[in-house]
Amino acid sequence: MKFSIIIPVYNVEQYLRDCLDSVLNQTFSDWEAICVNDGSTDESSVILDEYAAKDSRFKMISQNNAGTAAARNTGLKVANGDYIFFLDSDDWIEDYALQILADSVNDEDVLCFSGKRYFEVTNTFNPADELTEKQYRNGMDYYNENALLARDFAFVCVVLRVYKRTFIIGNNLFFDEDVSFEDNLWVPIVLFNAQEVKVVPDVIYVYRVREGSKMQEISLARKKDMLKVANRLAAYFIPKRGFDKTVIYRAITHHYQVVLMNVRKDELAELNQLCDWKSYKIVSRTKLRHWWYYWKNKLT
Repeated sequence: MKFSIIIPVYNVEQYLRDCLDSVLNQTFSDWEAICVNDGSTDESSVILDEYAAKDSRFKMISQNNAGTAAARNTGLKVANGDYIFFLDSDDWIEDYALQILADSVNDEDVLCFSGKRYFEVTNTFNPADELTEKQYRNGMDYYNENALLARDFAFVCVVLRVYKRTFIIGNNLFFDEDVSFEDNLWVPIVLFNAQEVKVVPDVIYVYRVREGSKMQEISLARKKDMLKVANRLAAYFIPKRGFDKTVIYRAITHHYQVVLMNVRKDELAELNQLCDWKSYKIVSRTKLRHWWYYWKNKLT
């Protein structure tokens, strides 16, 4: 089997059929869709049963609500395809997506493609990010060349790539389940371990920006998770040798800066306990003094 499409599902009855139809309509037929019902309380489970009855390639798994990362891990553990495709249940893929990927992949660990955003409120699409077809000898060369480029669709989104299953499982590259922003943590670590990466310019993924999903004030829980992600990236990458760390260090520093610039007085003590200042000094280098005094002044 060529592709395992892993679809975490949680209370998306309004959008789920669009997502599943986009899989069912693929011009390439060698796939399985592993739909992980993550404790939905709406009619999502009924819709999943409907599609499973319609086509045996849809595999349904139900679990208590544990979050997207846990649902993806559940799917990874039972996947049989040569390549893993992560699809969010309120998004969709173009009818030709799997055919393009099947024609393009040549045993790479990671195959990257482009996507575009659809704005539900205005019924409009943002132009897709323009990519150039290119082969990379390892994932960090790809990361360093592309991670900081201006993009409409965030570079770290898991859904913008397919991943060789034996590479993911063999390197035990499962998602951390106790943080949000799991893409920010998972993608750099996956790319560090990847030996061959290929980019194709095709636009095959559509990300739905739903009504009410405008950027809101970052909650305390999300600030904590951003610091956890930064700390774990630092702990993983600081000891590594033999590659240019400039870009990954900038990514780690960015997590700290977002938290520091949005911190409220009543959050200071709790967040300060999560800051790994020793690692932050290493990754931020000359920027440390500025941010340290900013934080210290806030504390006082």
